[in-house]
Amino acid sequence: MPKIPLTVVVLTRNEEDNIVSCLKSVYGWADEIIMVDDGSTDKTVELAAQFSPVVFHRRMENEGIHRNWGYAQARNEWVLSLDADEMVTPELQDEITAGITNKNIVAYSIPLRNYIGDYWVKHSGWYPARKLRLFQKSRFKYEEVEVHPRAIIDGPEGQLNADIIHKGYPDFEHFLGSVNRQSTLEAAKWLRTGQKMTLGRMTRRAIDRFFRVYFKGRAFKDGLVGFMIAYFASLYQVLSYAKYWEMKRKLQ
Repeated sequence: MPKIPLTVVVLTRNEEDNIVSCLKSVYGWADEIIMVDDGSTDKTVELAAQFSPVVFHRRMENEGIHRNWGYAQARNEWVLSLDADEMVTPELQDEITAGITNKNIVAYSIPLRNYIGDYWVKHSGWYPARKLRLFQKSRFKYEEVEVHPRAIIDGPEGQLNADIIHKGYPDFEHFLGSVNRQSTLEAAKWLRTGQKMTLGRMTRRAIDRFFRVYFKGRAFKDGLVGFMIAYFASLYQVLSYAKYWEMKRKLQ
């Protein structure tokens, strides 16, 4: 099968458990694979070598800047953005191949099939959980902030139907670790942007997040996994505020 004019950009940092599956899912049909590595100390780069990616070593300032920099290195106009714990299904490969020939669309959202361990989270607002991952690099960028950057596109958006497989959390311990890291970045963003956060506002947001995920997102259909997702969504607000309060006190 001839390769298609597509650059796959993968961000990595100590991803030796995931990188082979990720790169294997795009190897052989994507014209270019770029890996932007943020100081991995494990075998991530060594294992990736068998797929001959272009490897850049770059420290992440914040997520938005880091992603935009990686996309700018692509030699192709069409870019597929993947995290190292994600894989492209054969069905999605076929859709991407067809999608990039459409001259009327500049970006596509793709469903993410999210897993905790070997459990596919089908509810809780986690599926299909579409994200803009395929785009023309000249018509797309991320907001350059620390966490949860918004995608900004200049042109019409389409949708693909096949999934990206996301093996994001091997277990609850890793999930909680992610909540801890992301809440630190959220607190720093609030402080940097001058966003006002109070104990009362945090409490309302924490309660709202739990009920929104558990009931509106139907997390109860995912059993214990769904309850933990709703609980961690609430905990994220609490931790973000606690860290924000602590950071402010250190500046006084």
